[in-house]
Amino acid sequence: MSRRVLVDLLDRNDDHVASLGADALSVHRDGQRPPVVSVCCSDSRVSQEGMWEAAPGYLFTVGNIGNRVTAVVDGERVLSGSLAYPLRHTDTDVVAVVGHTGCGAVGAALDAARGGTLPADPGVRSDVEDLLPIVQRGLDAAVSETAAASVRNQLVEYNVHEQVALVGGSDAAGDADVYGFVYDFHGAYGDRDGTTYLVNANGTGGVDRLRGLVDDSHADRVSTLL
Repeated sequence: MSRRVLVDLLDRNDDHVASLGADALSVHRDGQRPPVVSVCCSDSRVSQEGMWEAAPGYLFTVGNIGNRVTAVVDGERVLSGSLAYPLRHTDTDVVAVVGHTGCGAVGAALDAARGGTLPADPGVRSDVEDLLPIVQRGLDAAVSETAAASVRNQLVEYNVHEQVALVGGSDAAGDADVYGFVYDFHGAYGDRDGTTYLVNANGTGGVDRLRGLVDDSHADRVSTLL
């Protein structure tokens, strides 16, 4: 079984190489200046490069359970190194925080908030514990149990808002613009699987305000479950 997967990986890399233009990587050999750093949930169904059709050199990618933007270092919560690095060292000035519908990490934190049960694996438990205060605040202040959207998907969006605020409140972010998105493949925001919906810009939401930031052809890409 694993050998078949190994061969499949190499075949897929052959396809990747064939798809690259002659100069796709040559212009980036000596450094990178990606305009965007994307912080996305680690999930096989959610491809960071794929959702943005990103060519090499365009997107600095960060992935983790629950699309979290901070880490605790010496007892202090700071912007994660994977995010701080491009903002400080590669002239990157846009952050995209991307959650996704049906997020298992948010679901696990929701289960913990309601029943006190955390995942058994220590690494997974630590990541879910990091989300737990956010989920608890969302349950207390933002989520409607009677809304059409599921509580979990509402909390996915709430988590994006919280993570955007954490980036914006960090000195490491400087003057970067920070946008929050939700990648939808459950029909929570619309009927086109794989669509990213803008829910936050630089710490604030509001459909009318956000639609003022995009052109008319993308007005339907702004939405909210909260």
